[in-house]
Amino acid sequence: MSEQEIEQRMDQAAGLRRMSNPKPVKVIAVASGKGGVGKSSVSVNLAVALSTAGNRVLLMDADLGLANVDVLLGLSPRYNLAHVMDGEAELEEILVEGPGGIQIIPASSGTKRMAELGPAENTGLIRSFSELSGDWDYLIIDTAAGIADSVISFARAAREVMVVVCDEPSSITDAYALIKVLHRDYGVERVHVVANMVSGAAEGKTLYDKLARVCERYLDLTVAYMGAIPRDDAMRKAVQRQQAVVNAYPGSPSGRAYAEMAKRVDKLPLPTRAEGHLEFFVERLVQYNASGGEVMP
Repeated sequence: MSEQEIEQRMDQAAGLRRMSNPKPVKVIAVASGKGGVGKSSVSVNLAVALSTAGNRVLLMDADLGLANVDVLLGLSPRYNLAHVMDGEAELEEILVEGPGGIQIIPASSGTKRMAELGPAENTGLIRSFSELSGDWDYLIIDTAAGIADSVISFARAAREVMVVVCDEPSSITDAYALIKVLHRDYGVERVHVVANMVSGAAEGKTLYDKLARVCERYLDLTVAYMGAIPRDDAMRKAVQRQQAVVNAYPGSPSGRAYAEMAKRVDKLPLPTRAEGHLEFFVERLVQYNASGGEVMP
């Protein structure tokens, strides 16, 4: 390791020590094998539902080059992660408030450079995380679709991974491929499946069973079921109004489904105090970045 790398690691460690979050944080990465399955909608509505239930929630748009959380919620943030990378703003300065009091870390859209960050730039992003000092119960990370390095990095660093899948062959195949990479190559064990845009609970459970059987047979991995989100007219209207369905139409089938999902997420075990703070999440990102993607002991 070069002197510059050592200095960077020392700076990161100093930043970690400055973090003051007094309680464990549940870090959940929301991922999908392919785009177009409603992953960002799941991230947004789950975050708002958790906040409505009384939790303090930080939602990060981690699709660094094709961000859309702000679009889904009709927000126009002045700054985003591209400004942090350019040294024009601190990470804490770009936070914007969303519905239900959630805090959002916005990313940039249509910025090819942000989708192709090199190791040094990733280090800068990680270091900026170490400066956050909020008192949150949840950090929800809306990752990019697929198995890009950034997706693997955030999924490995998170305590829980939620994989969104819909009932079409390519979605199921790609979801399995994502889970296989995370589990086989990086040892990720805590995987939860969300069946999205289904006709009802029965179709959602059938879809989960298909994916669960394949994972158990070929990966020797038991994936958990986080529930199903039905396809309904309320969701379509909410998207058109650029609102979370849990706010716009809380009594709709999809709105109630998200409220139930938030209850299930709230029942996930808290991480230990030793590993549950944001600095643990950041340290795992540091390790991944320093190893160039290799598994760290």
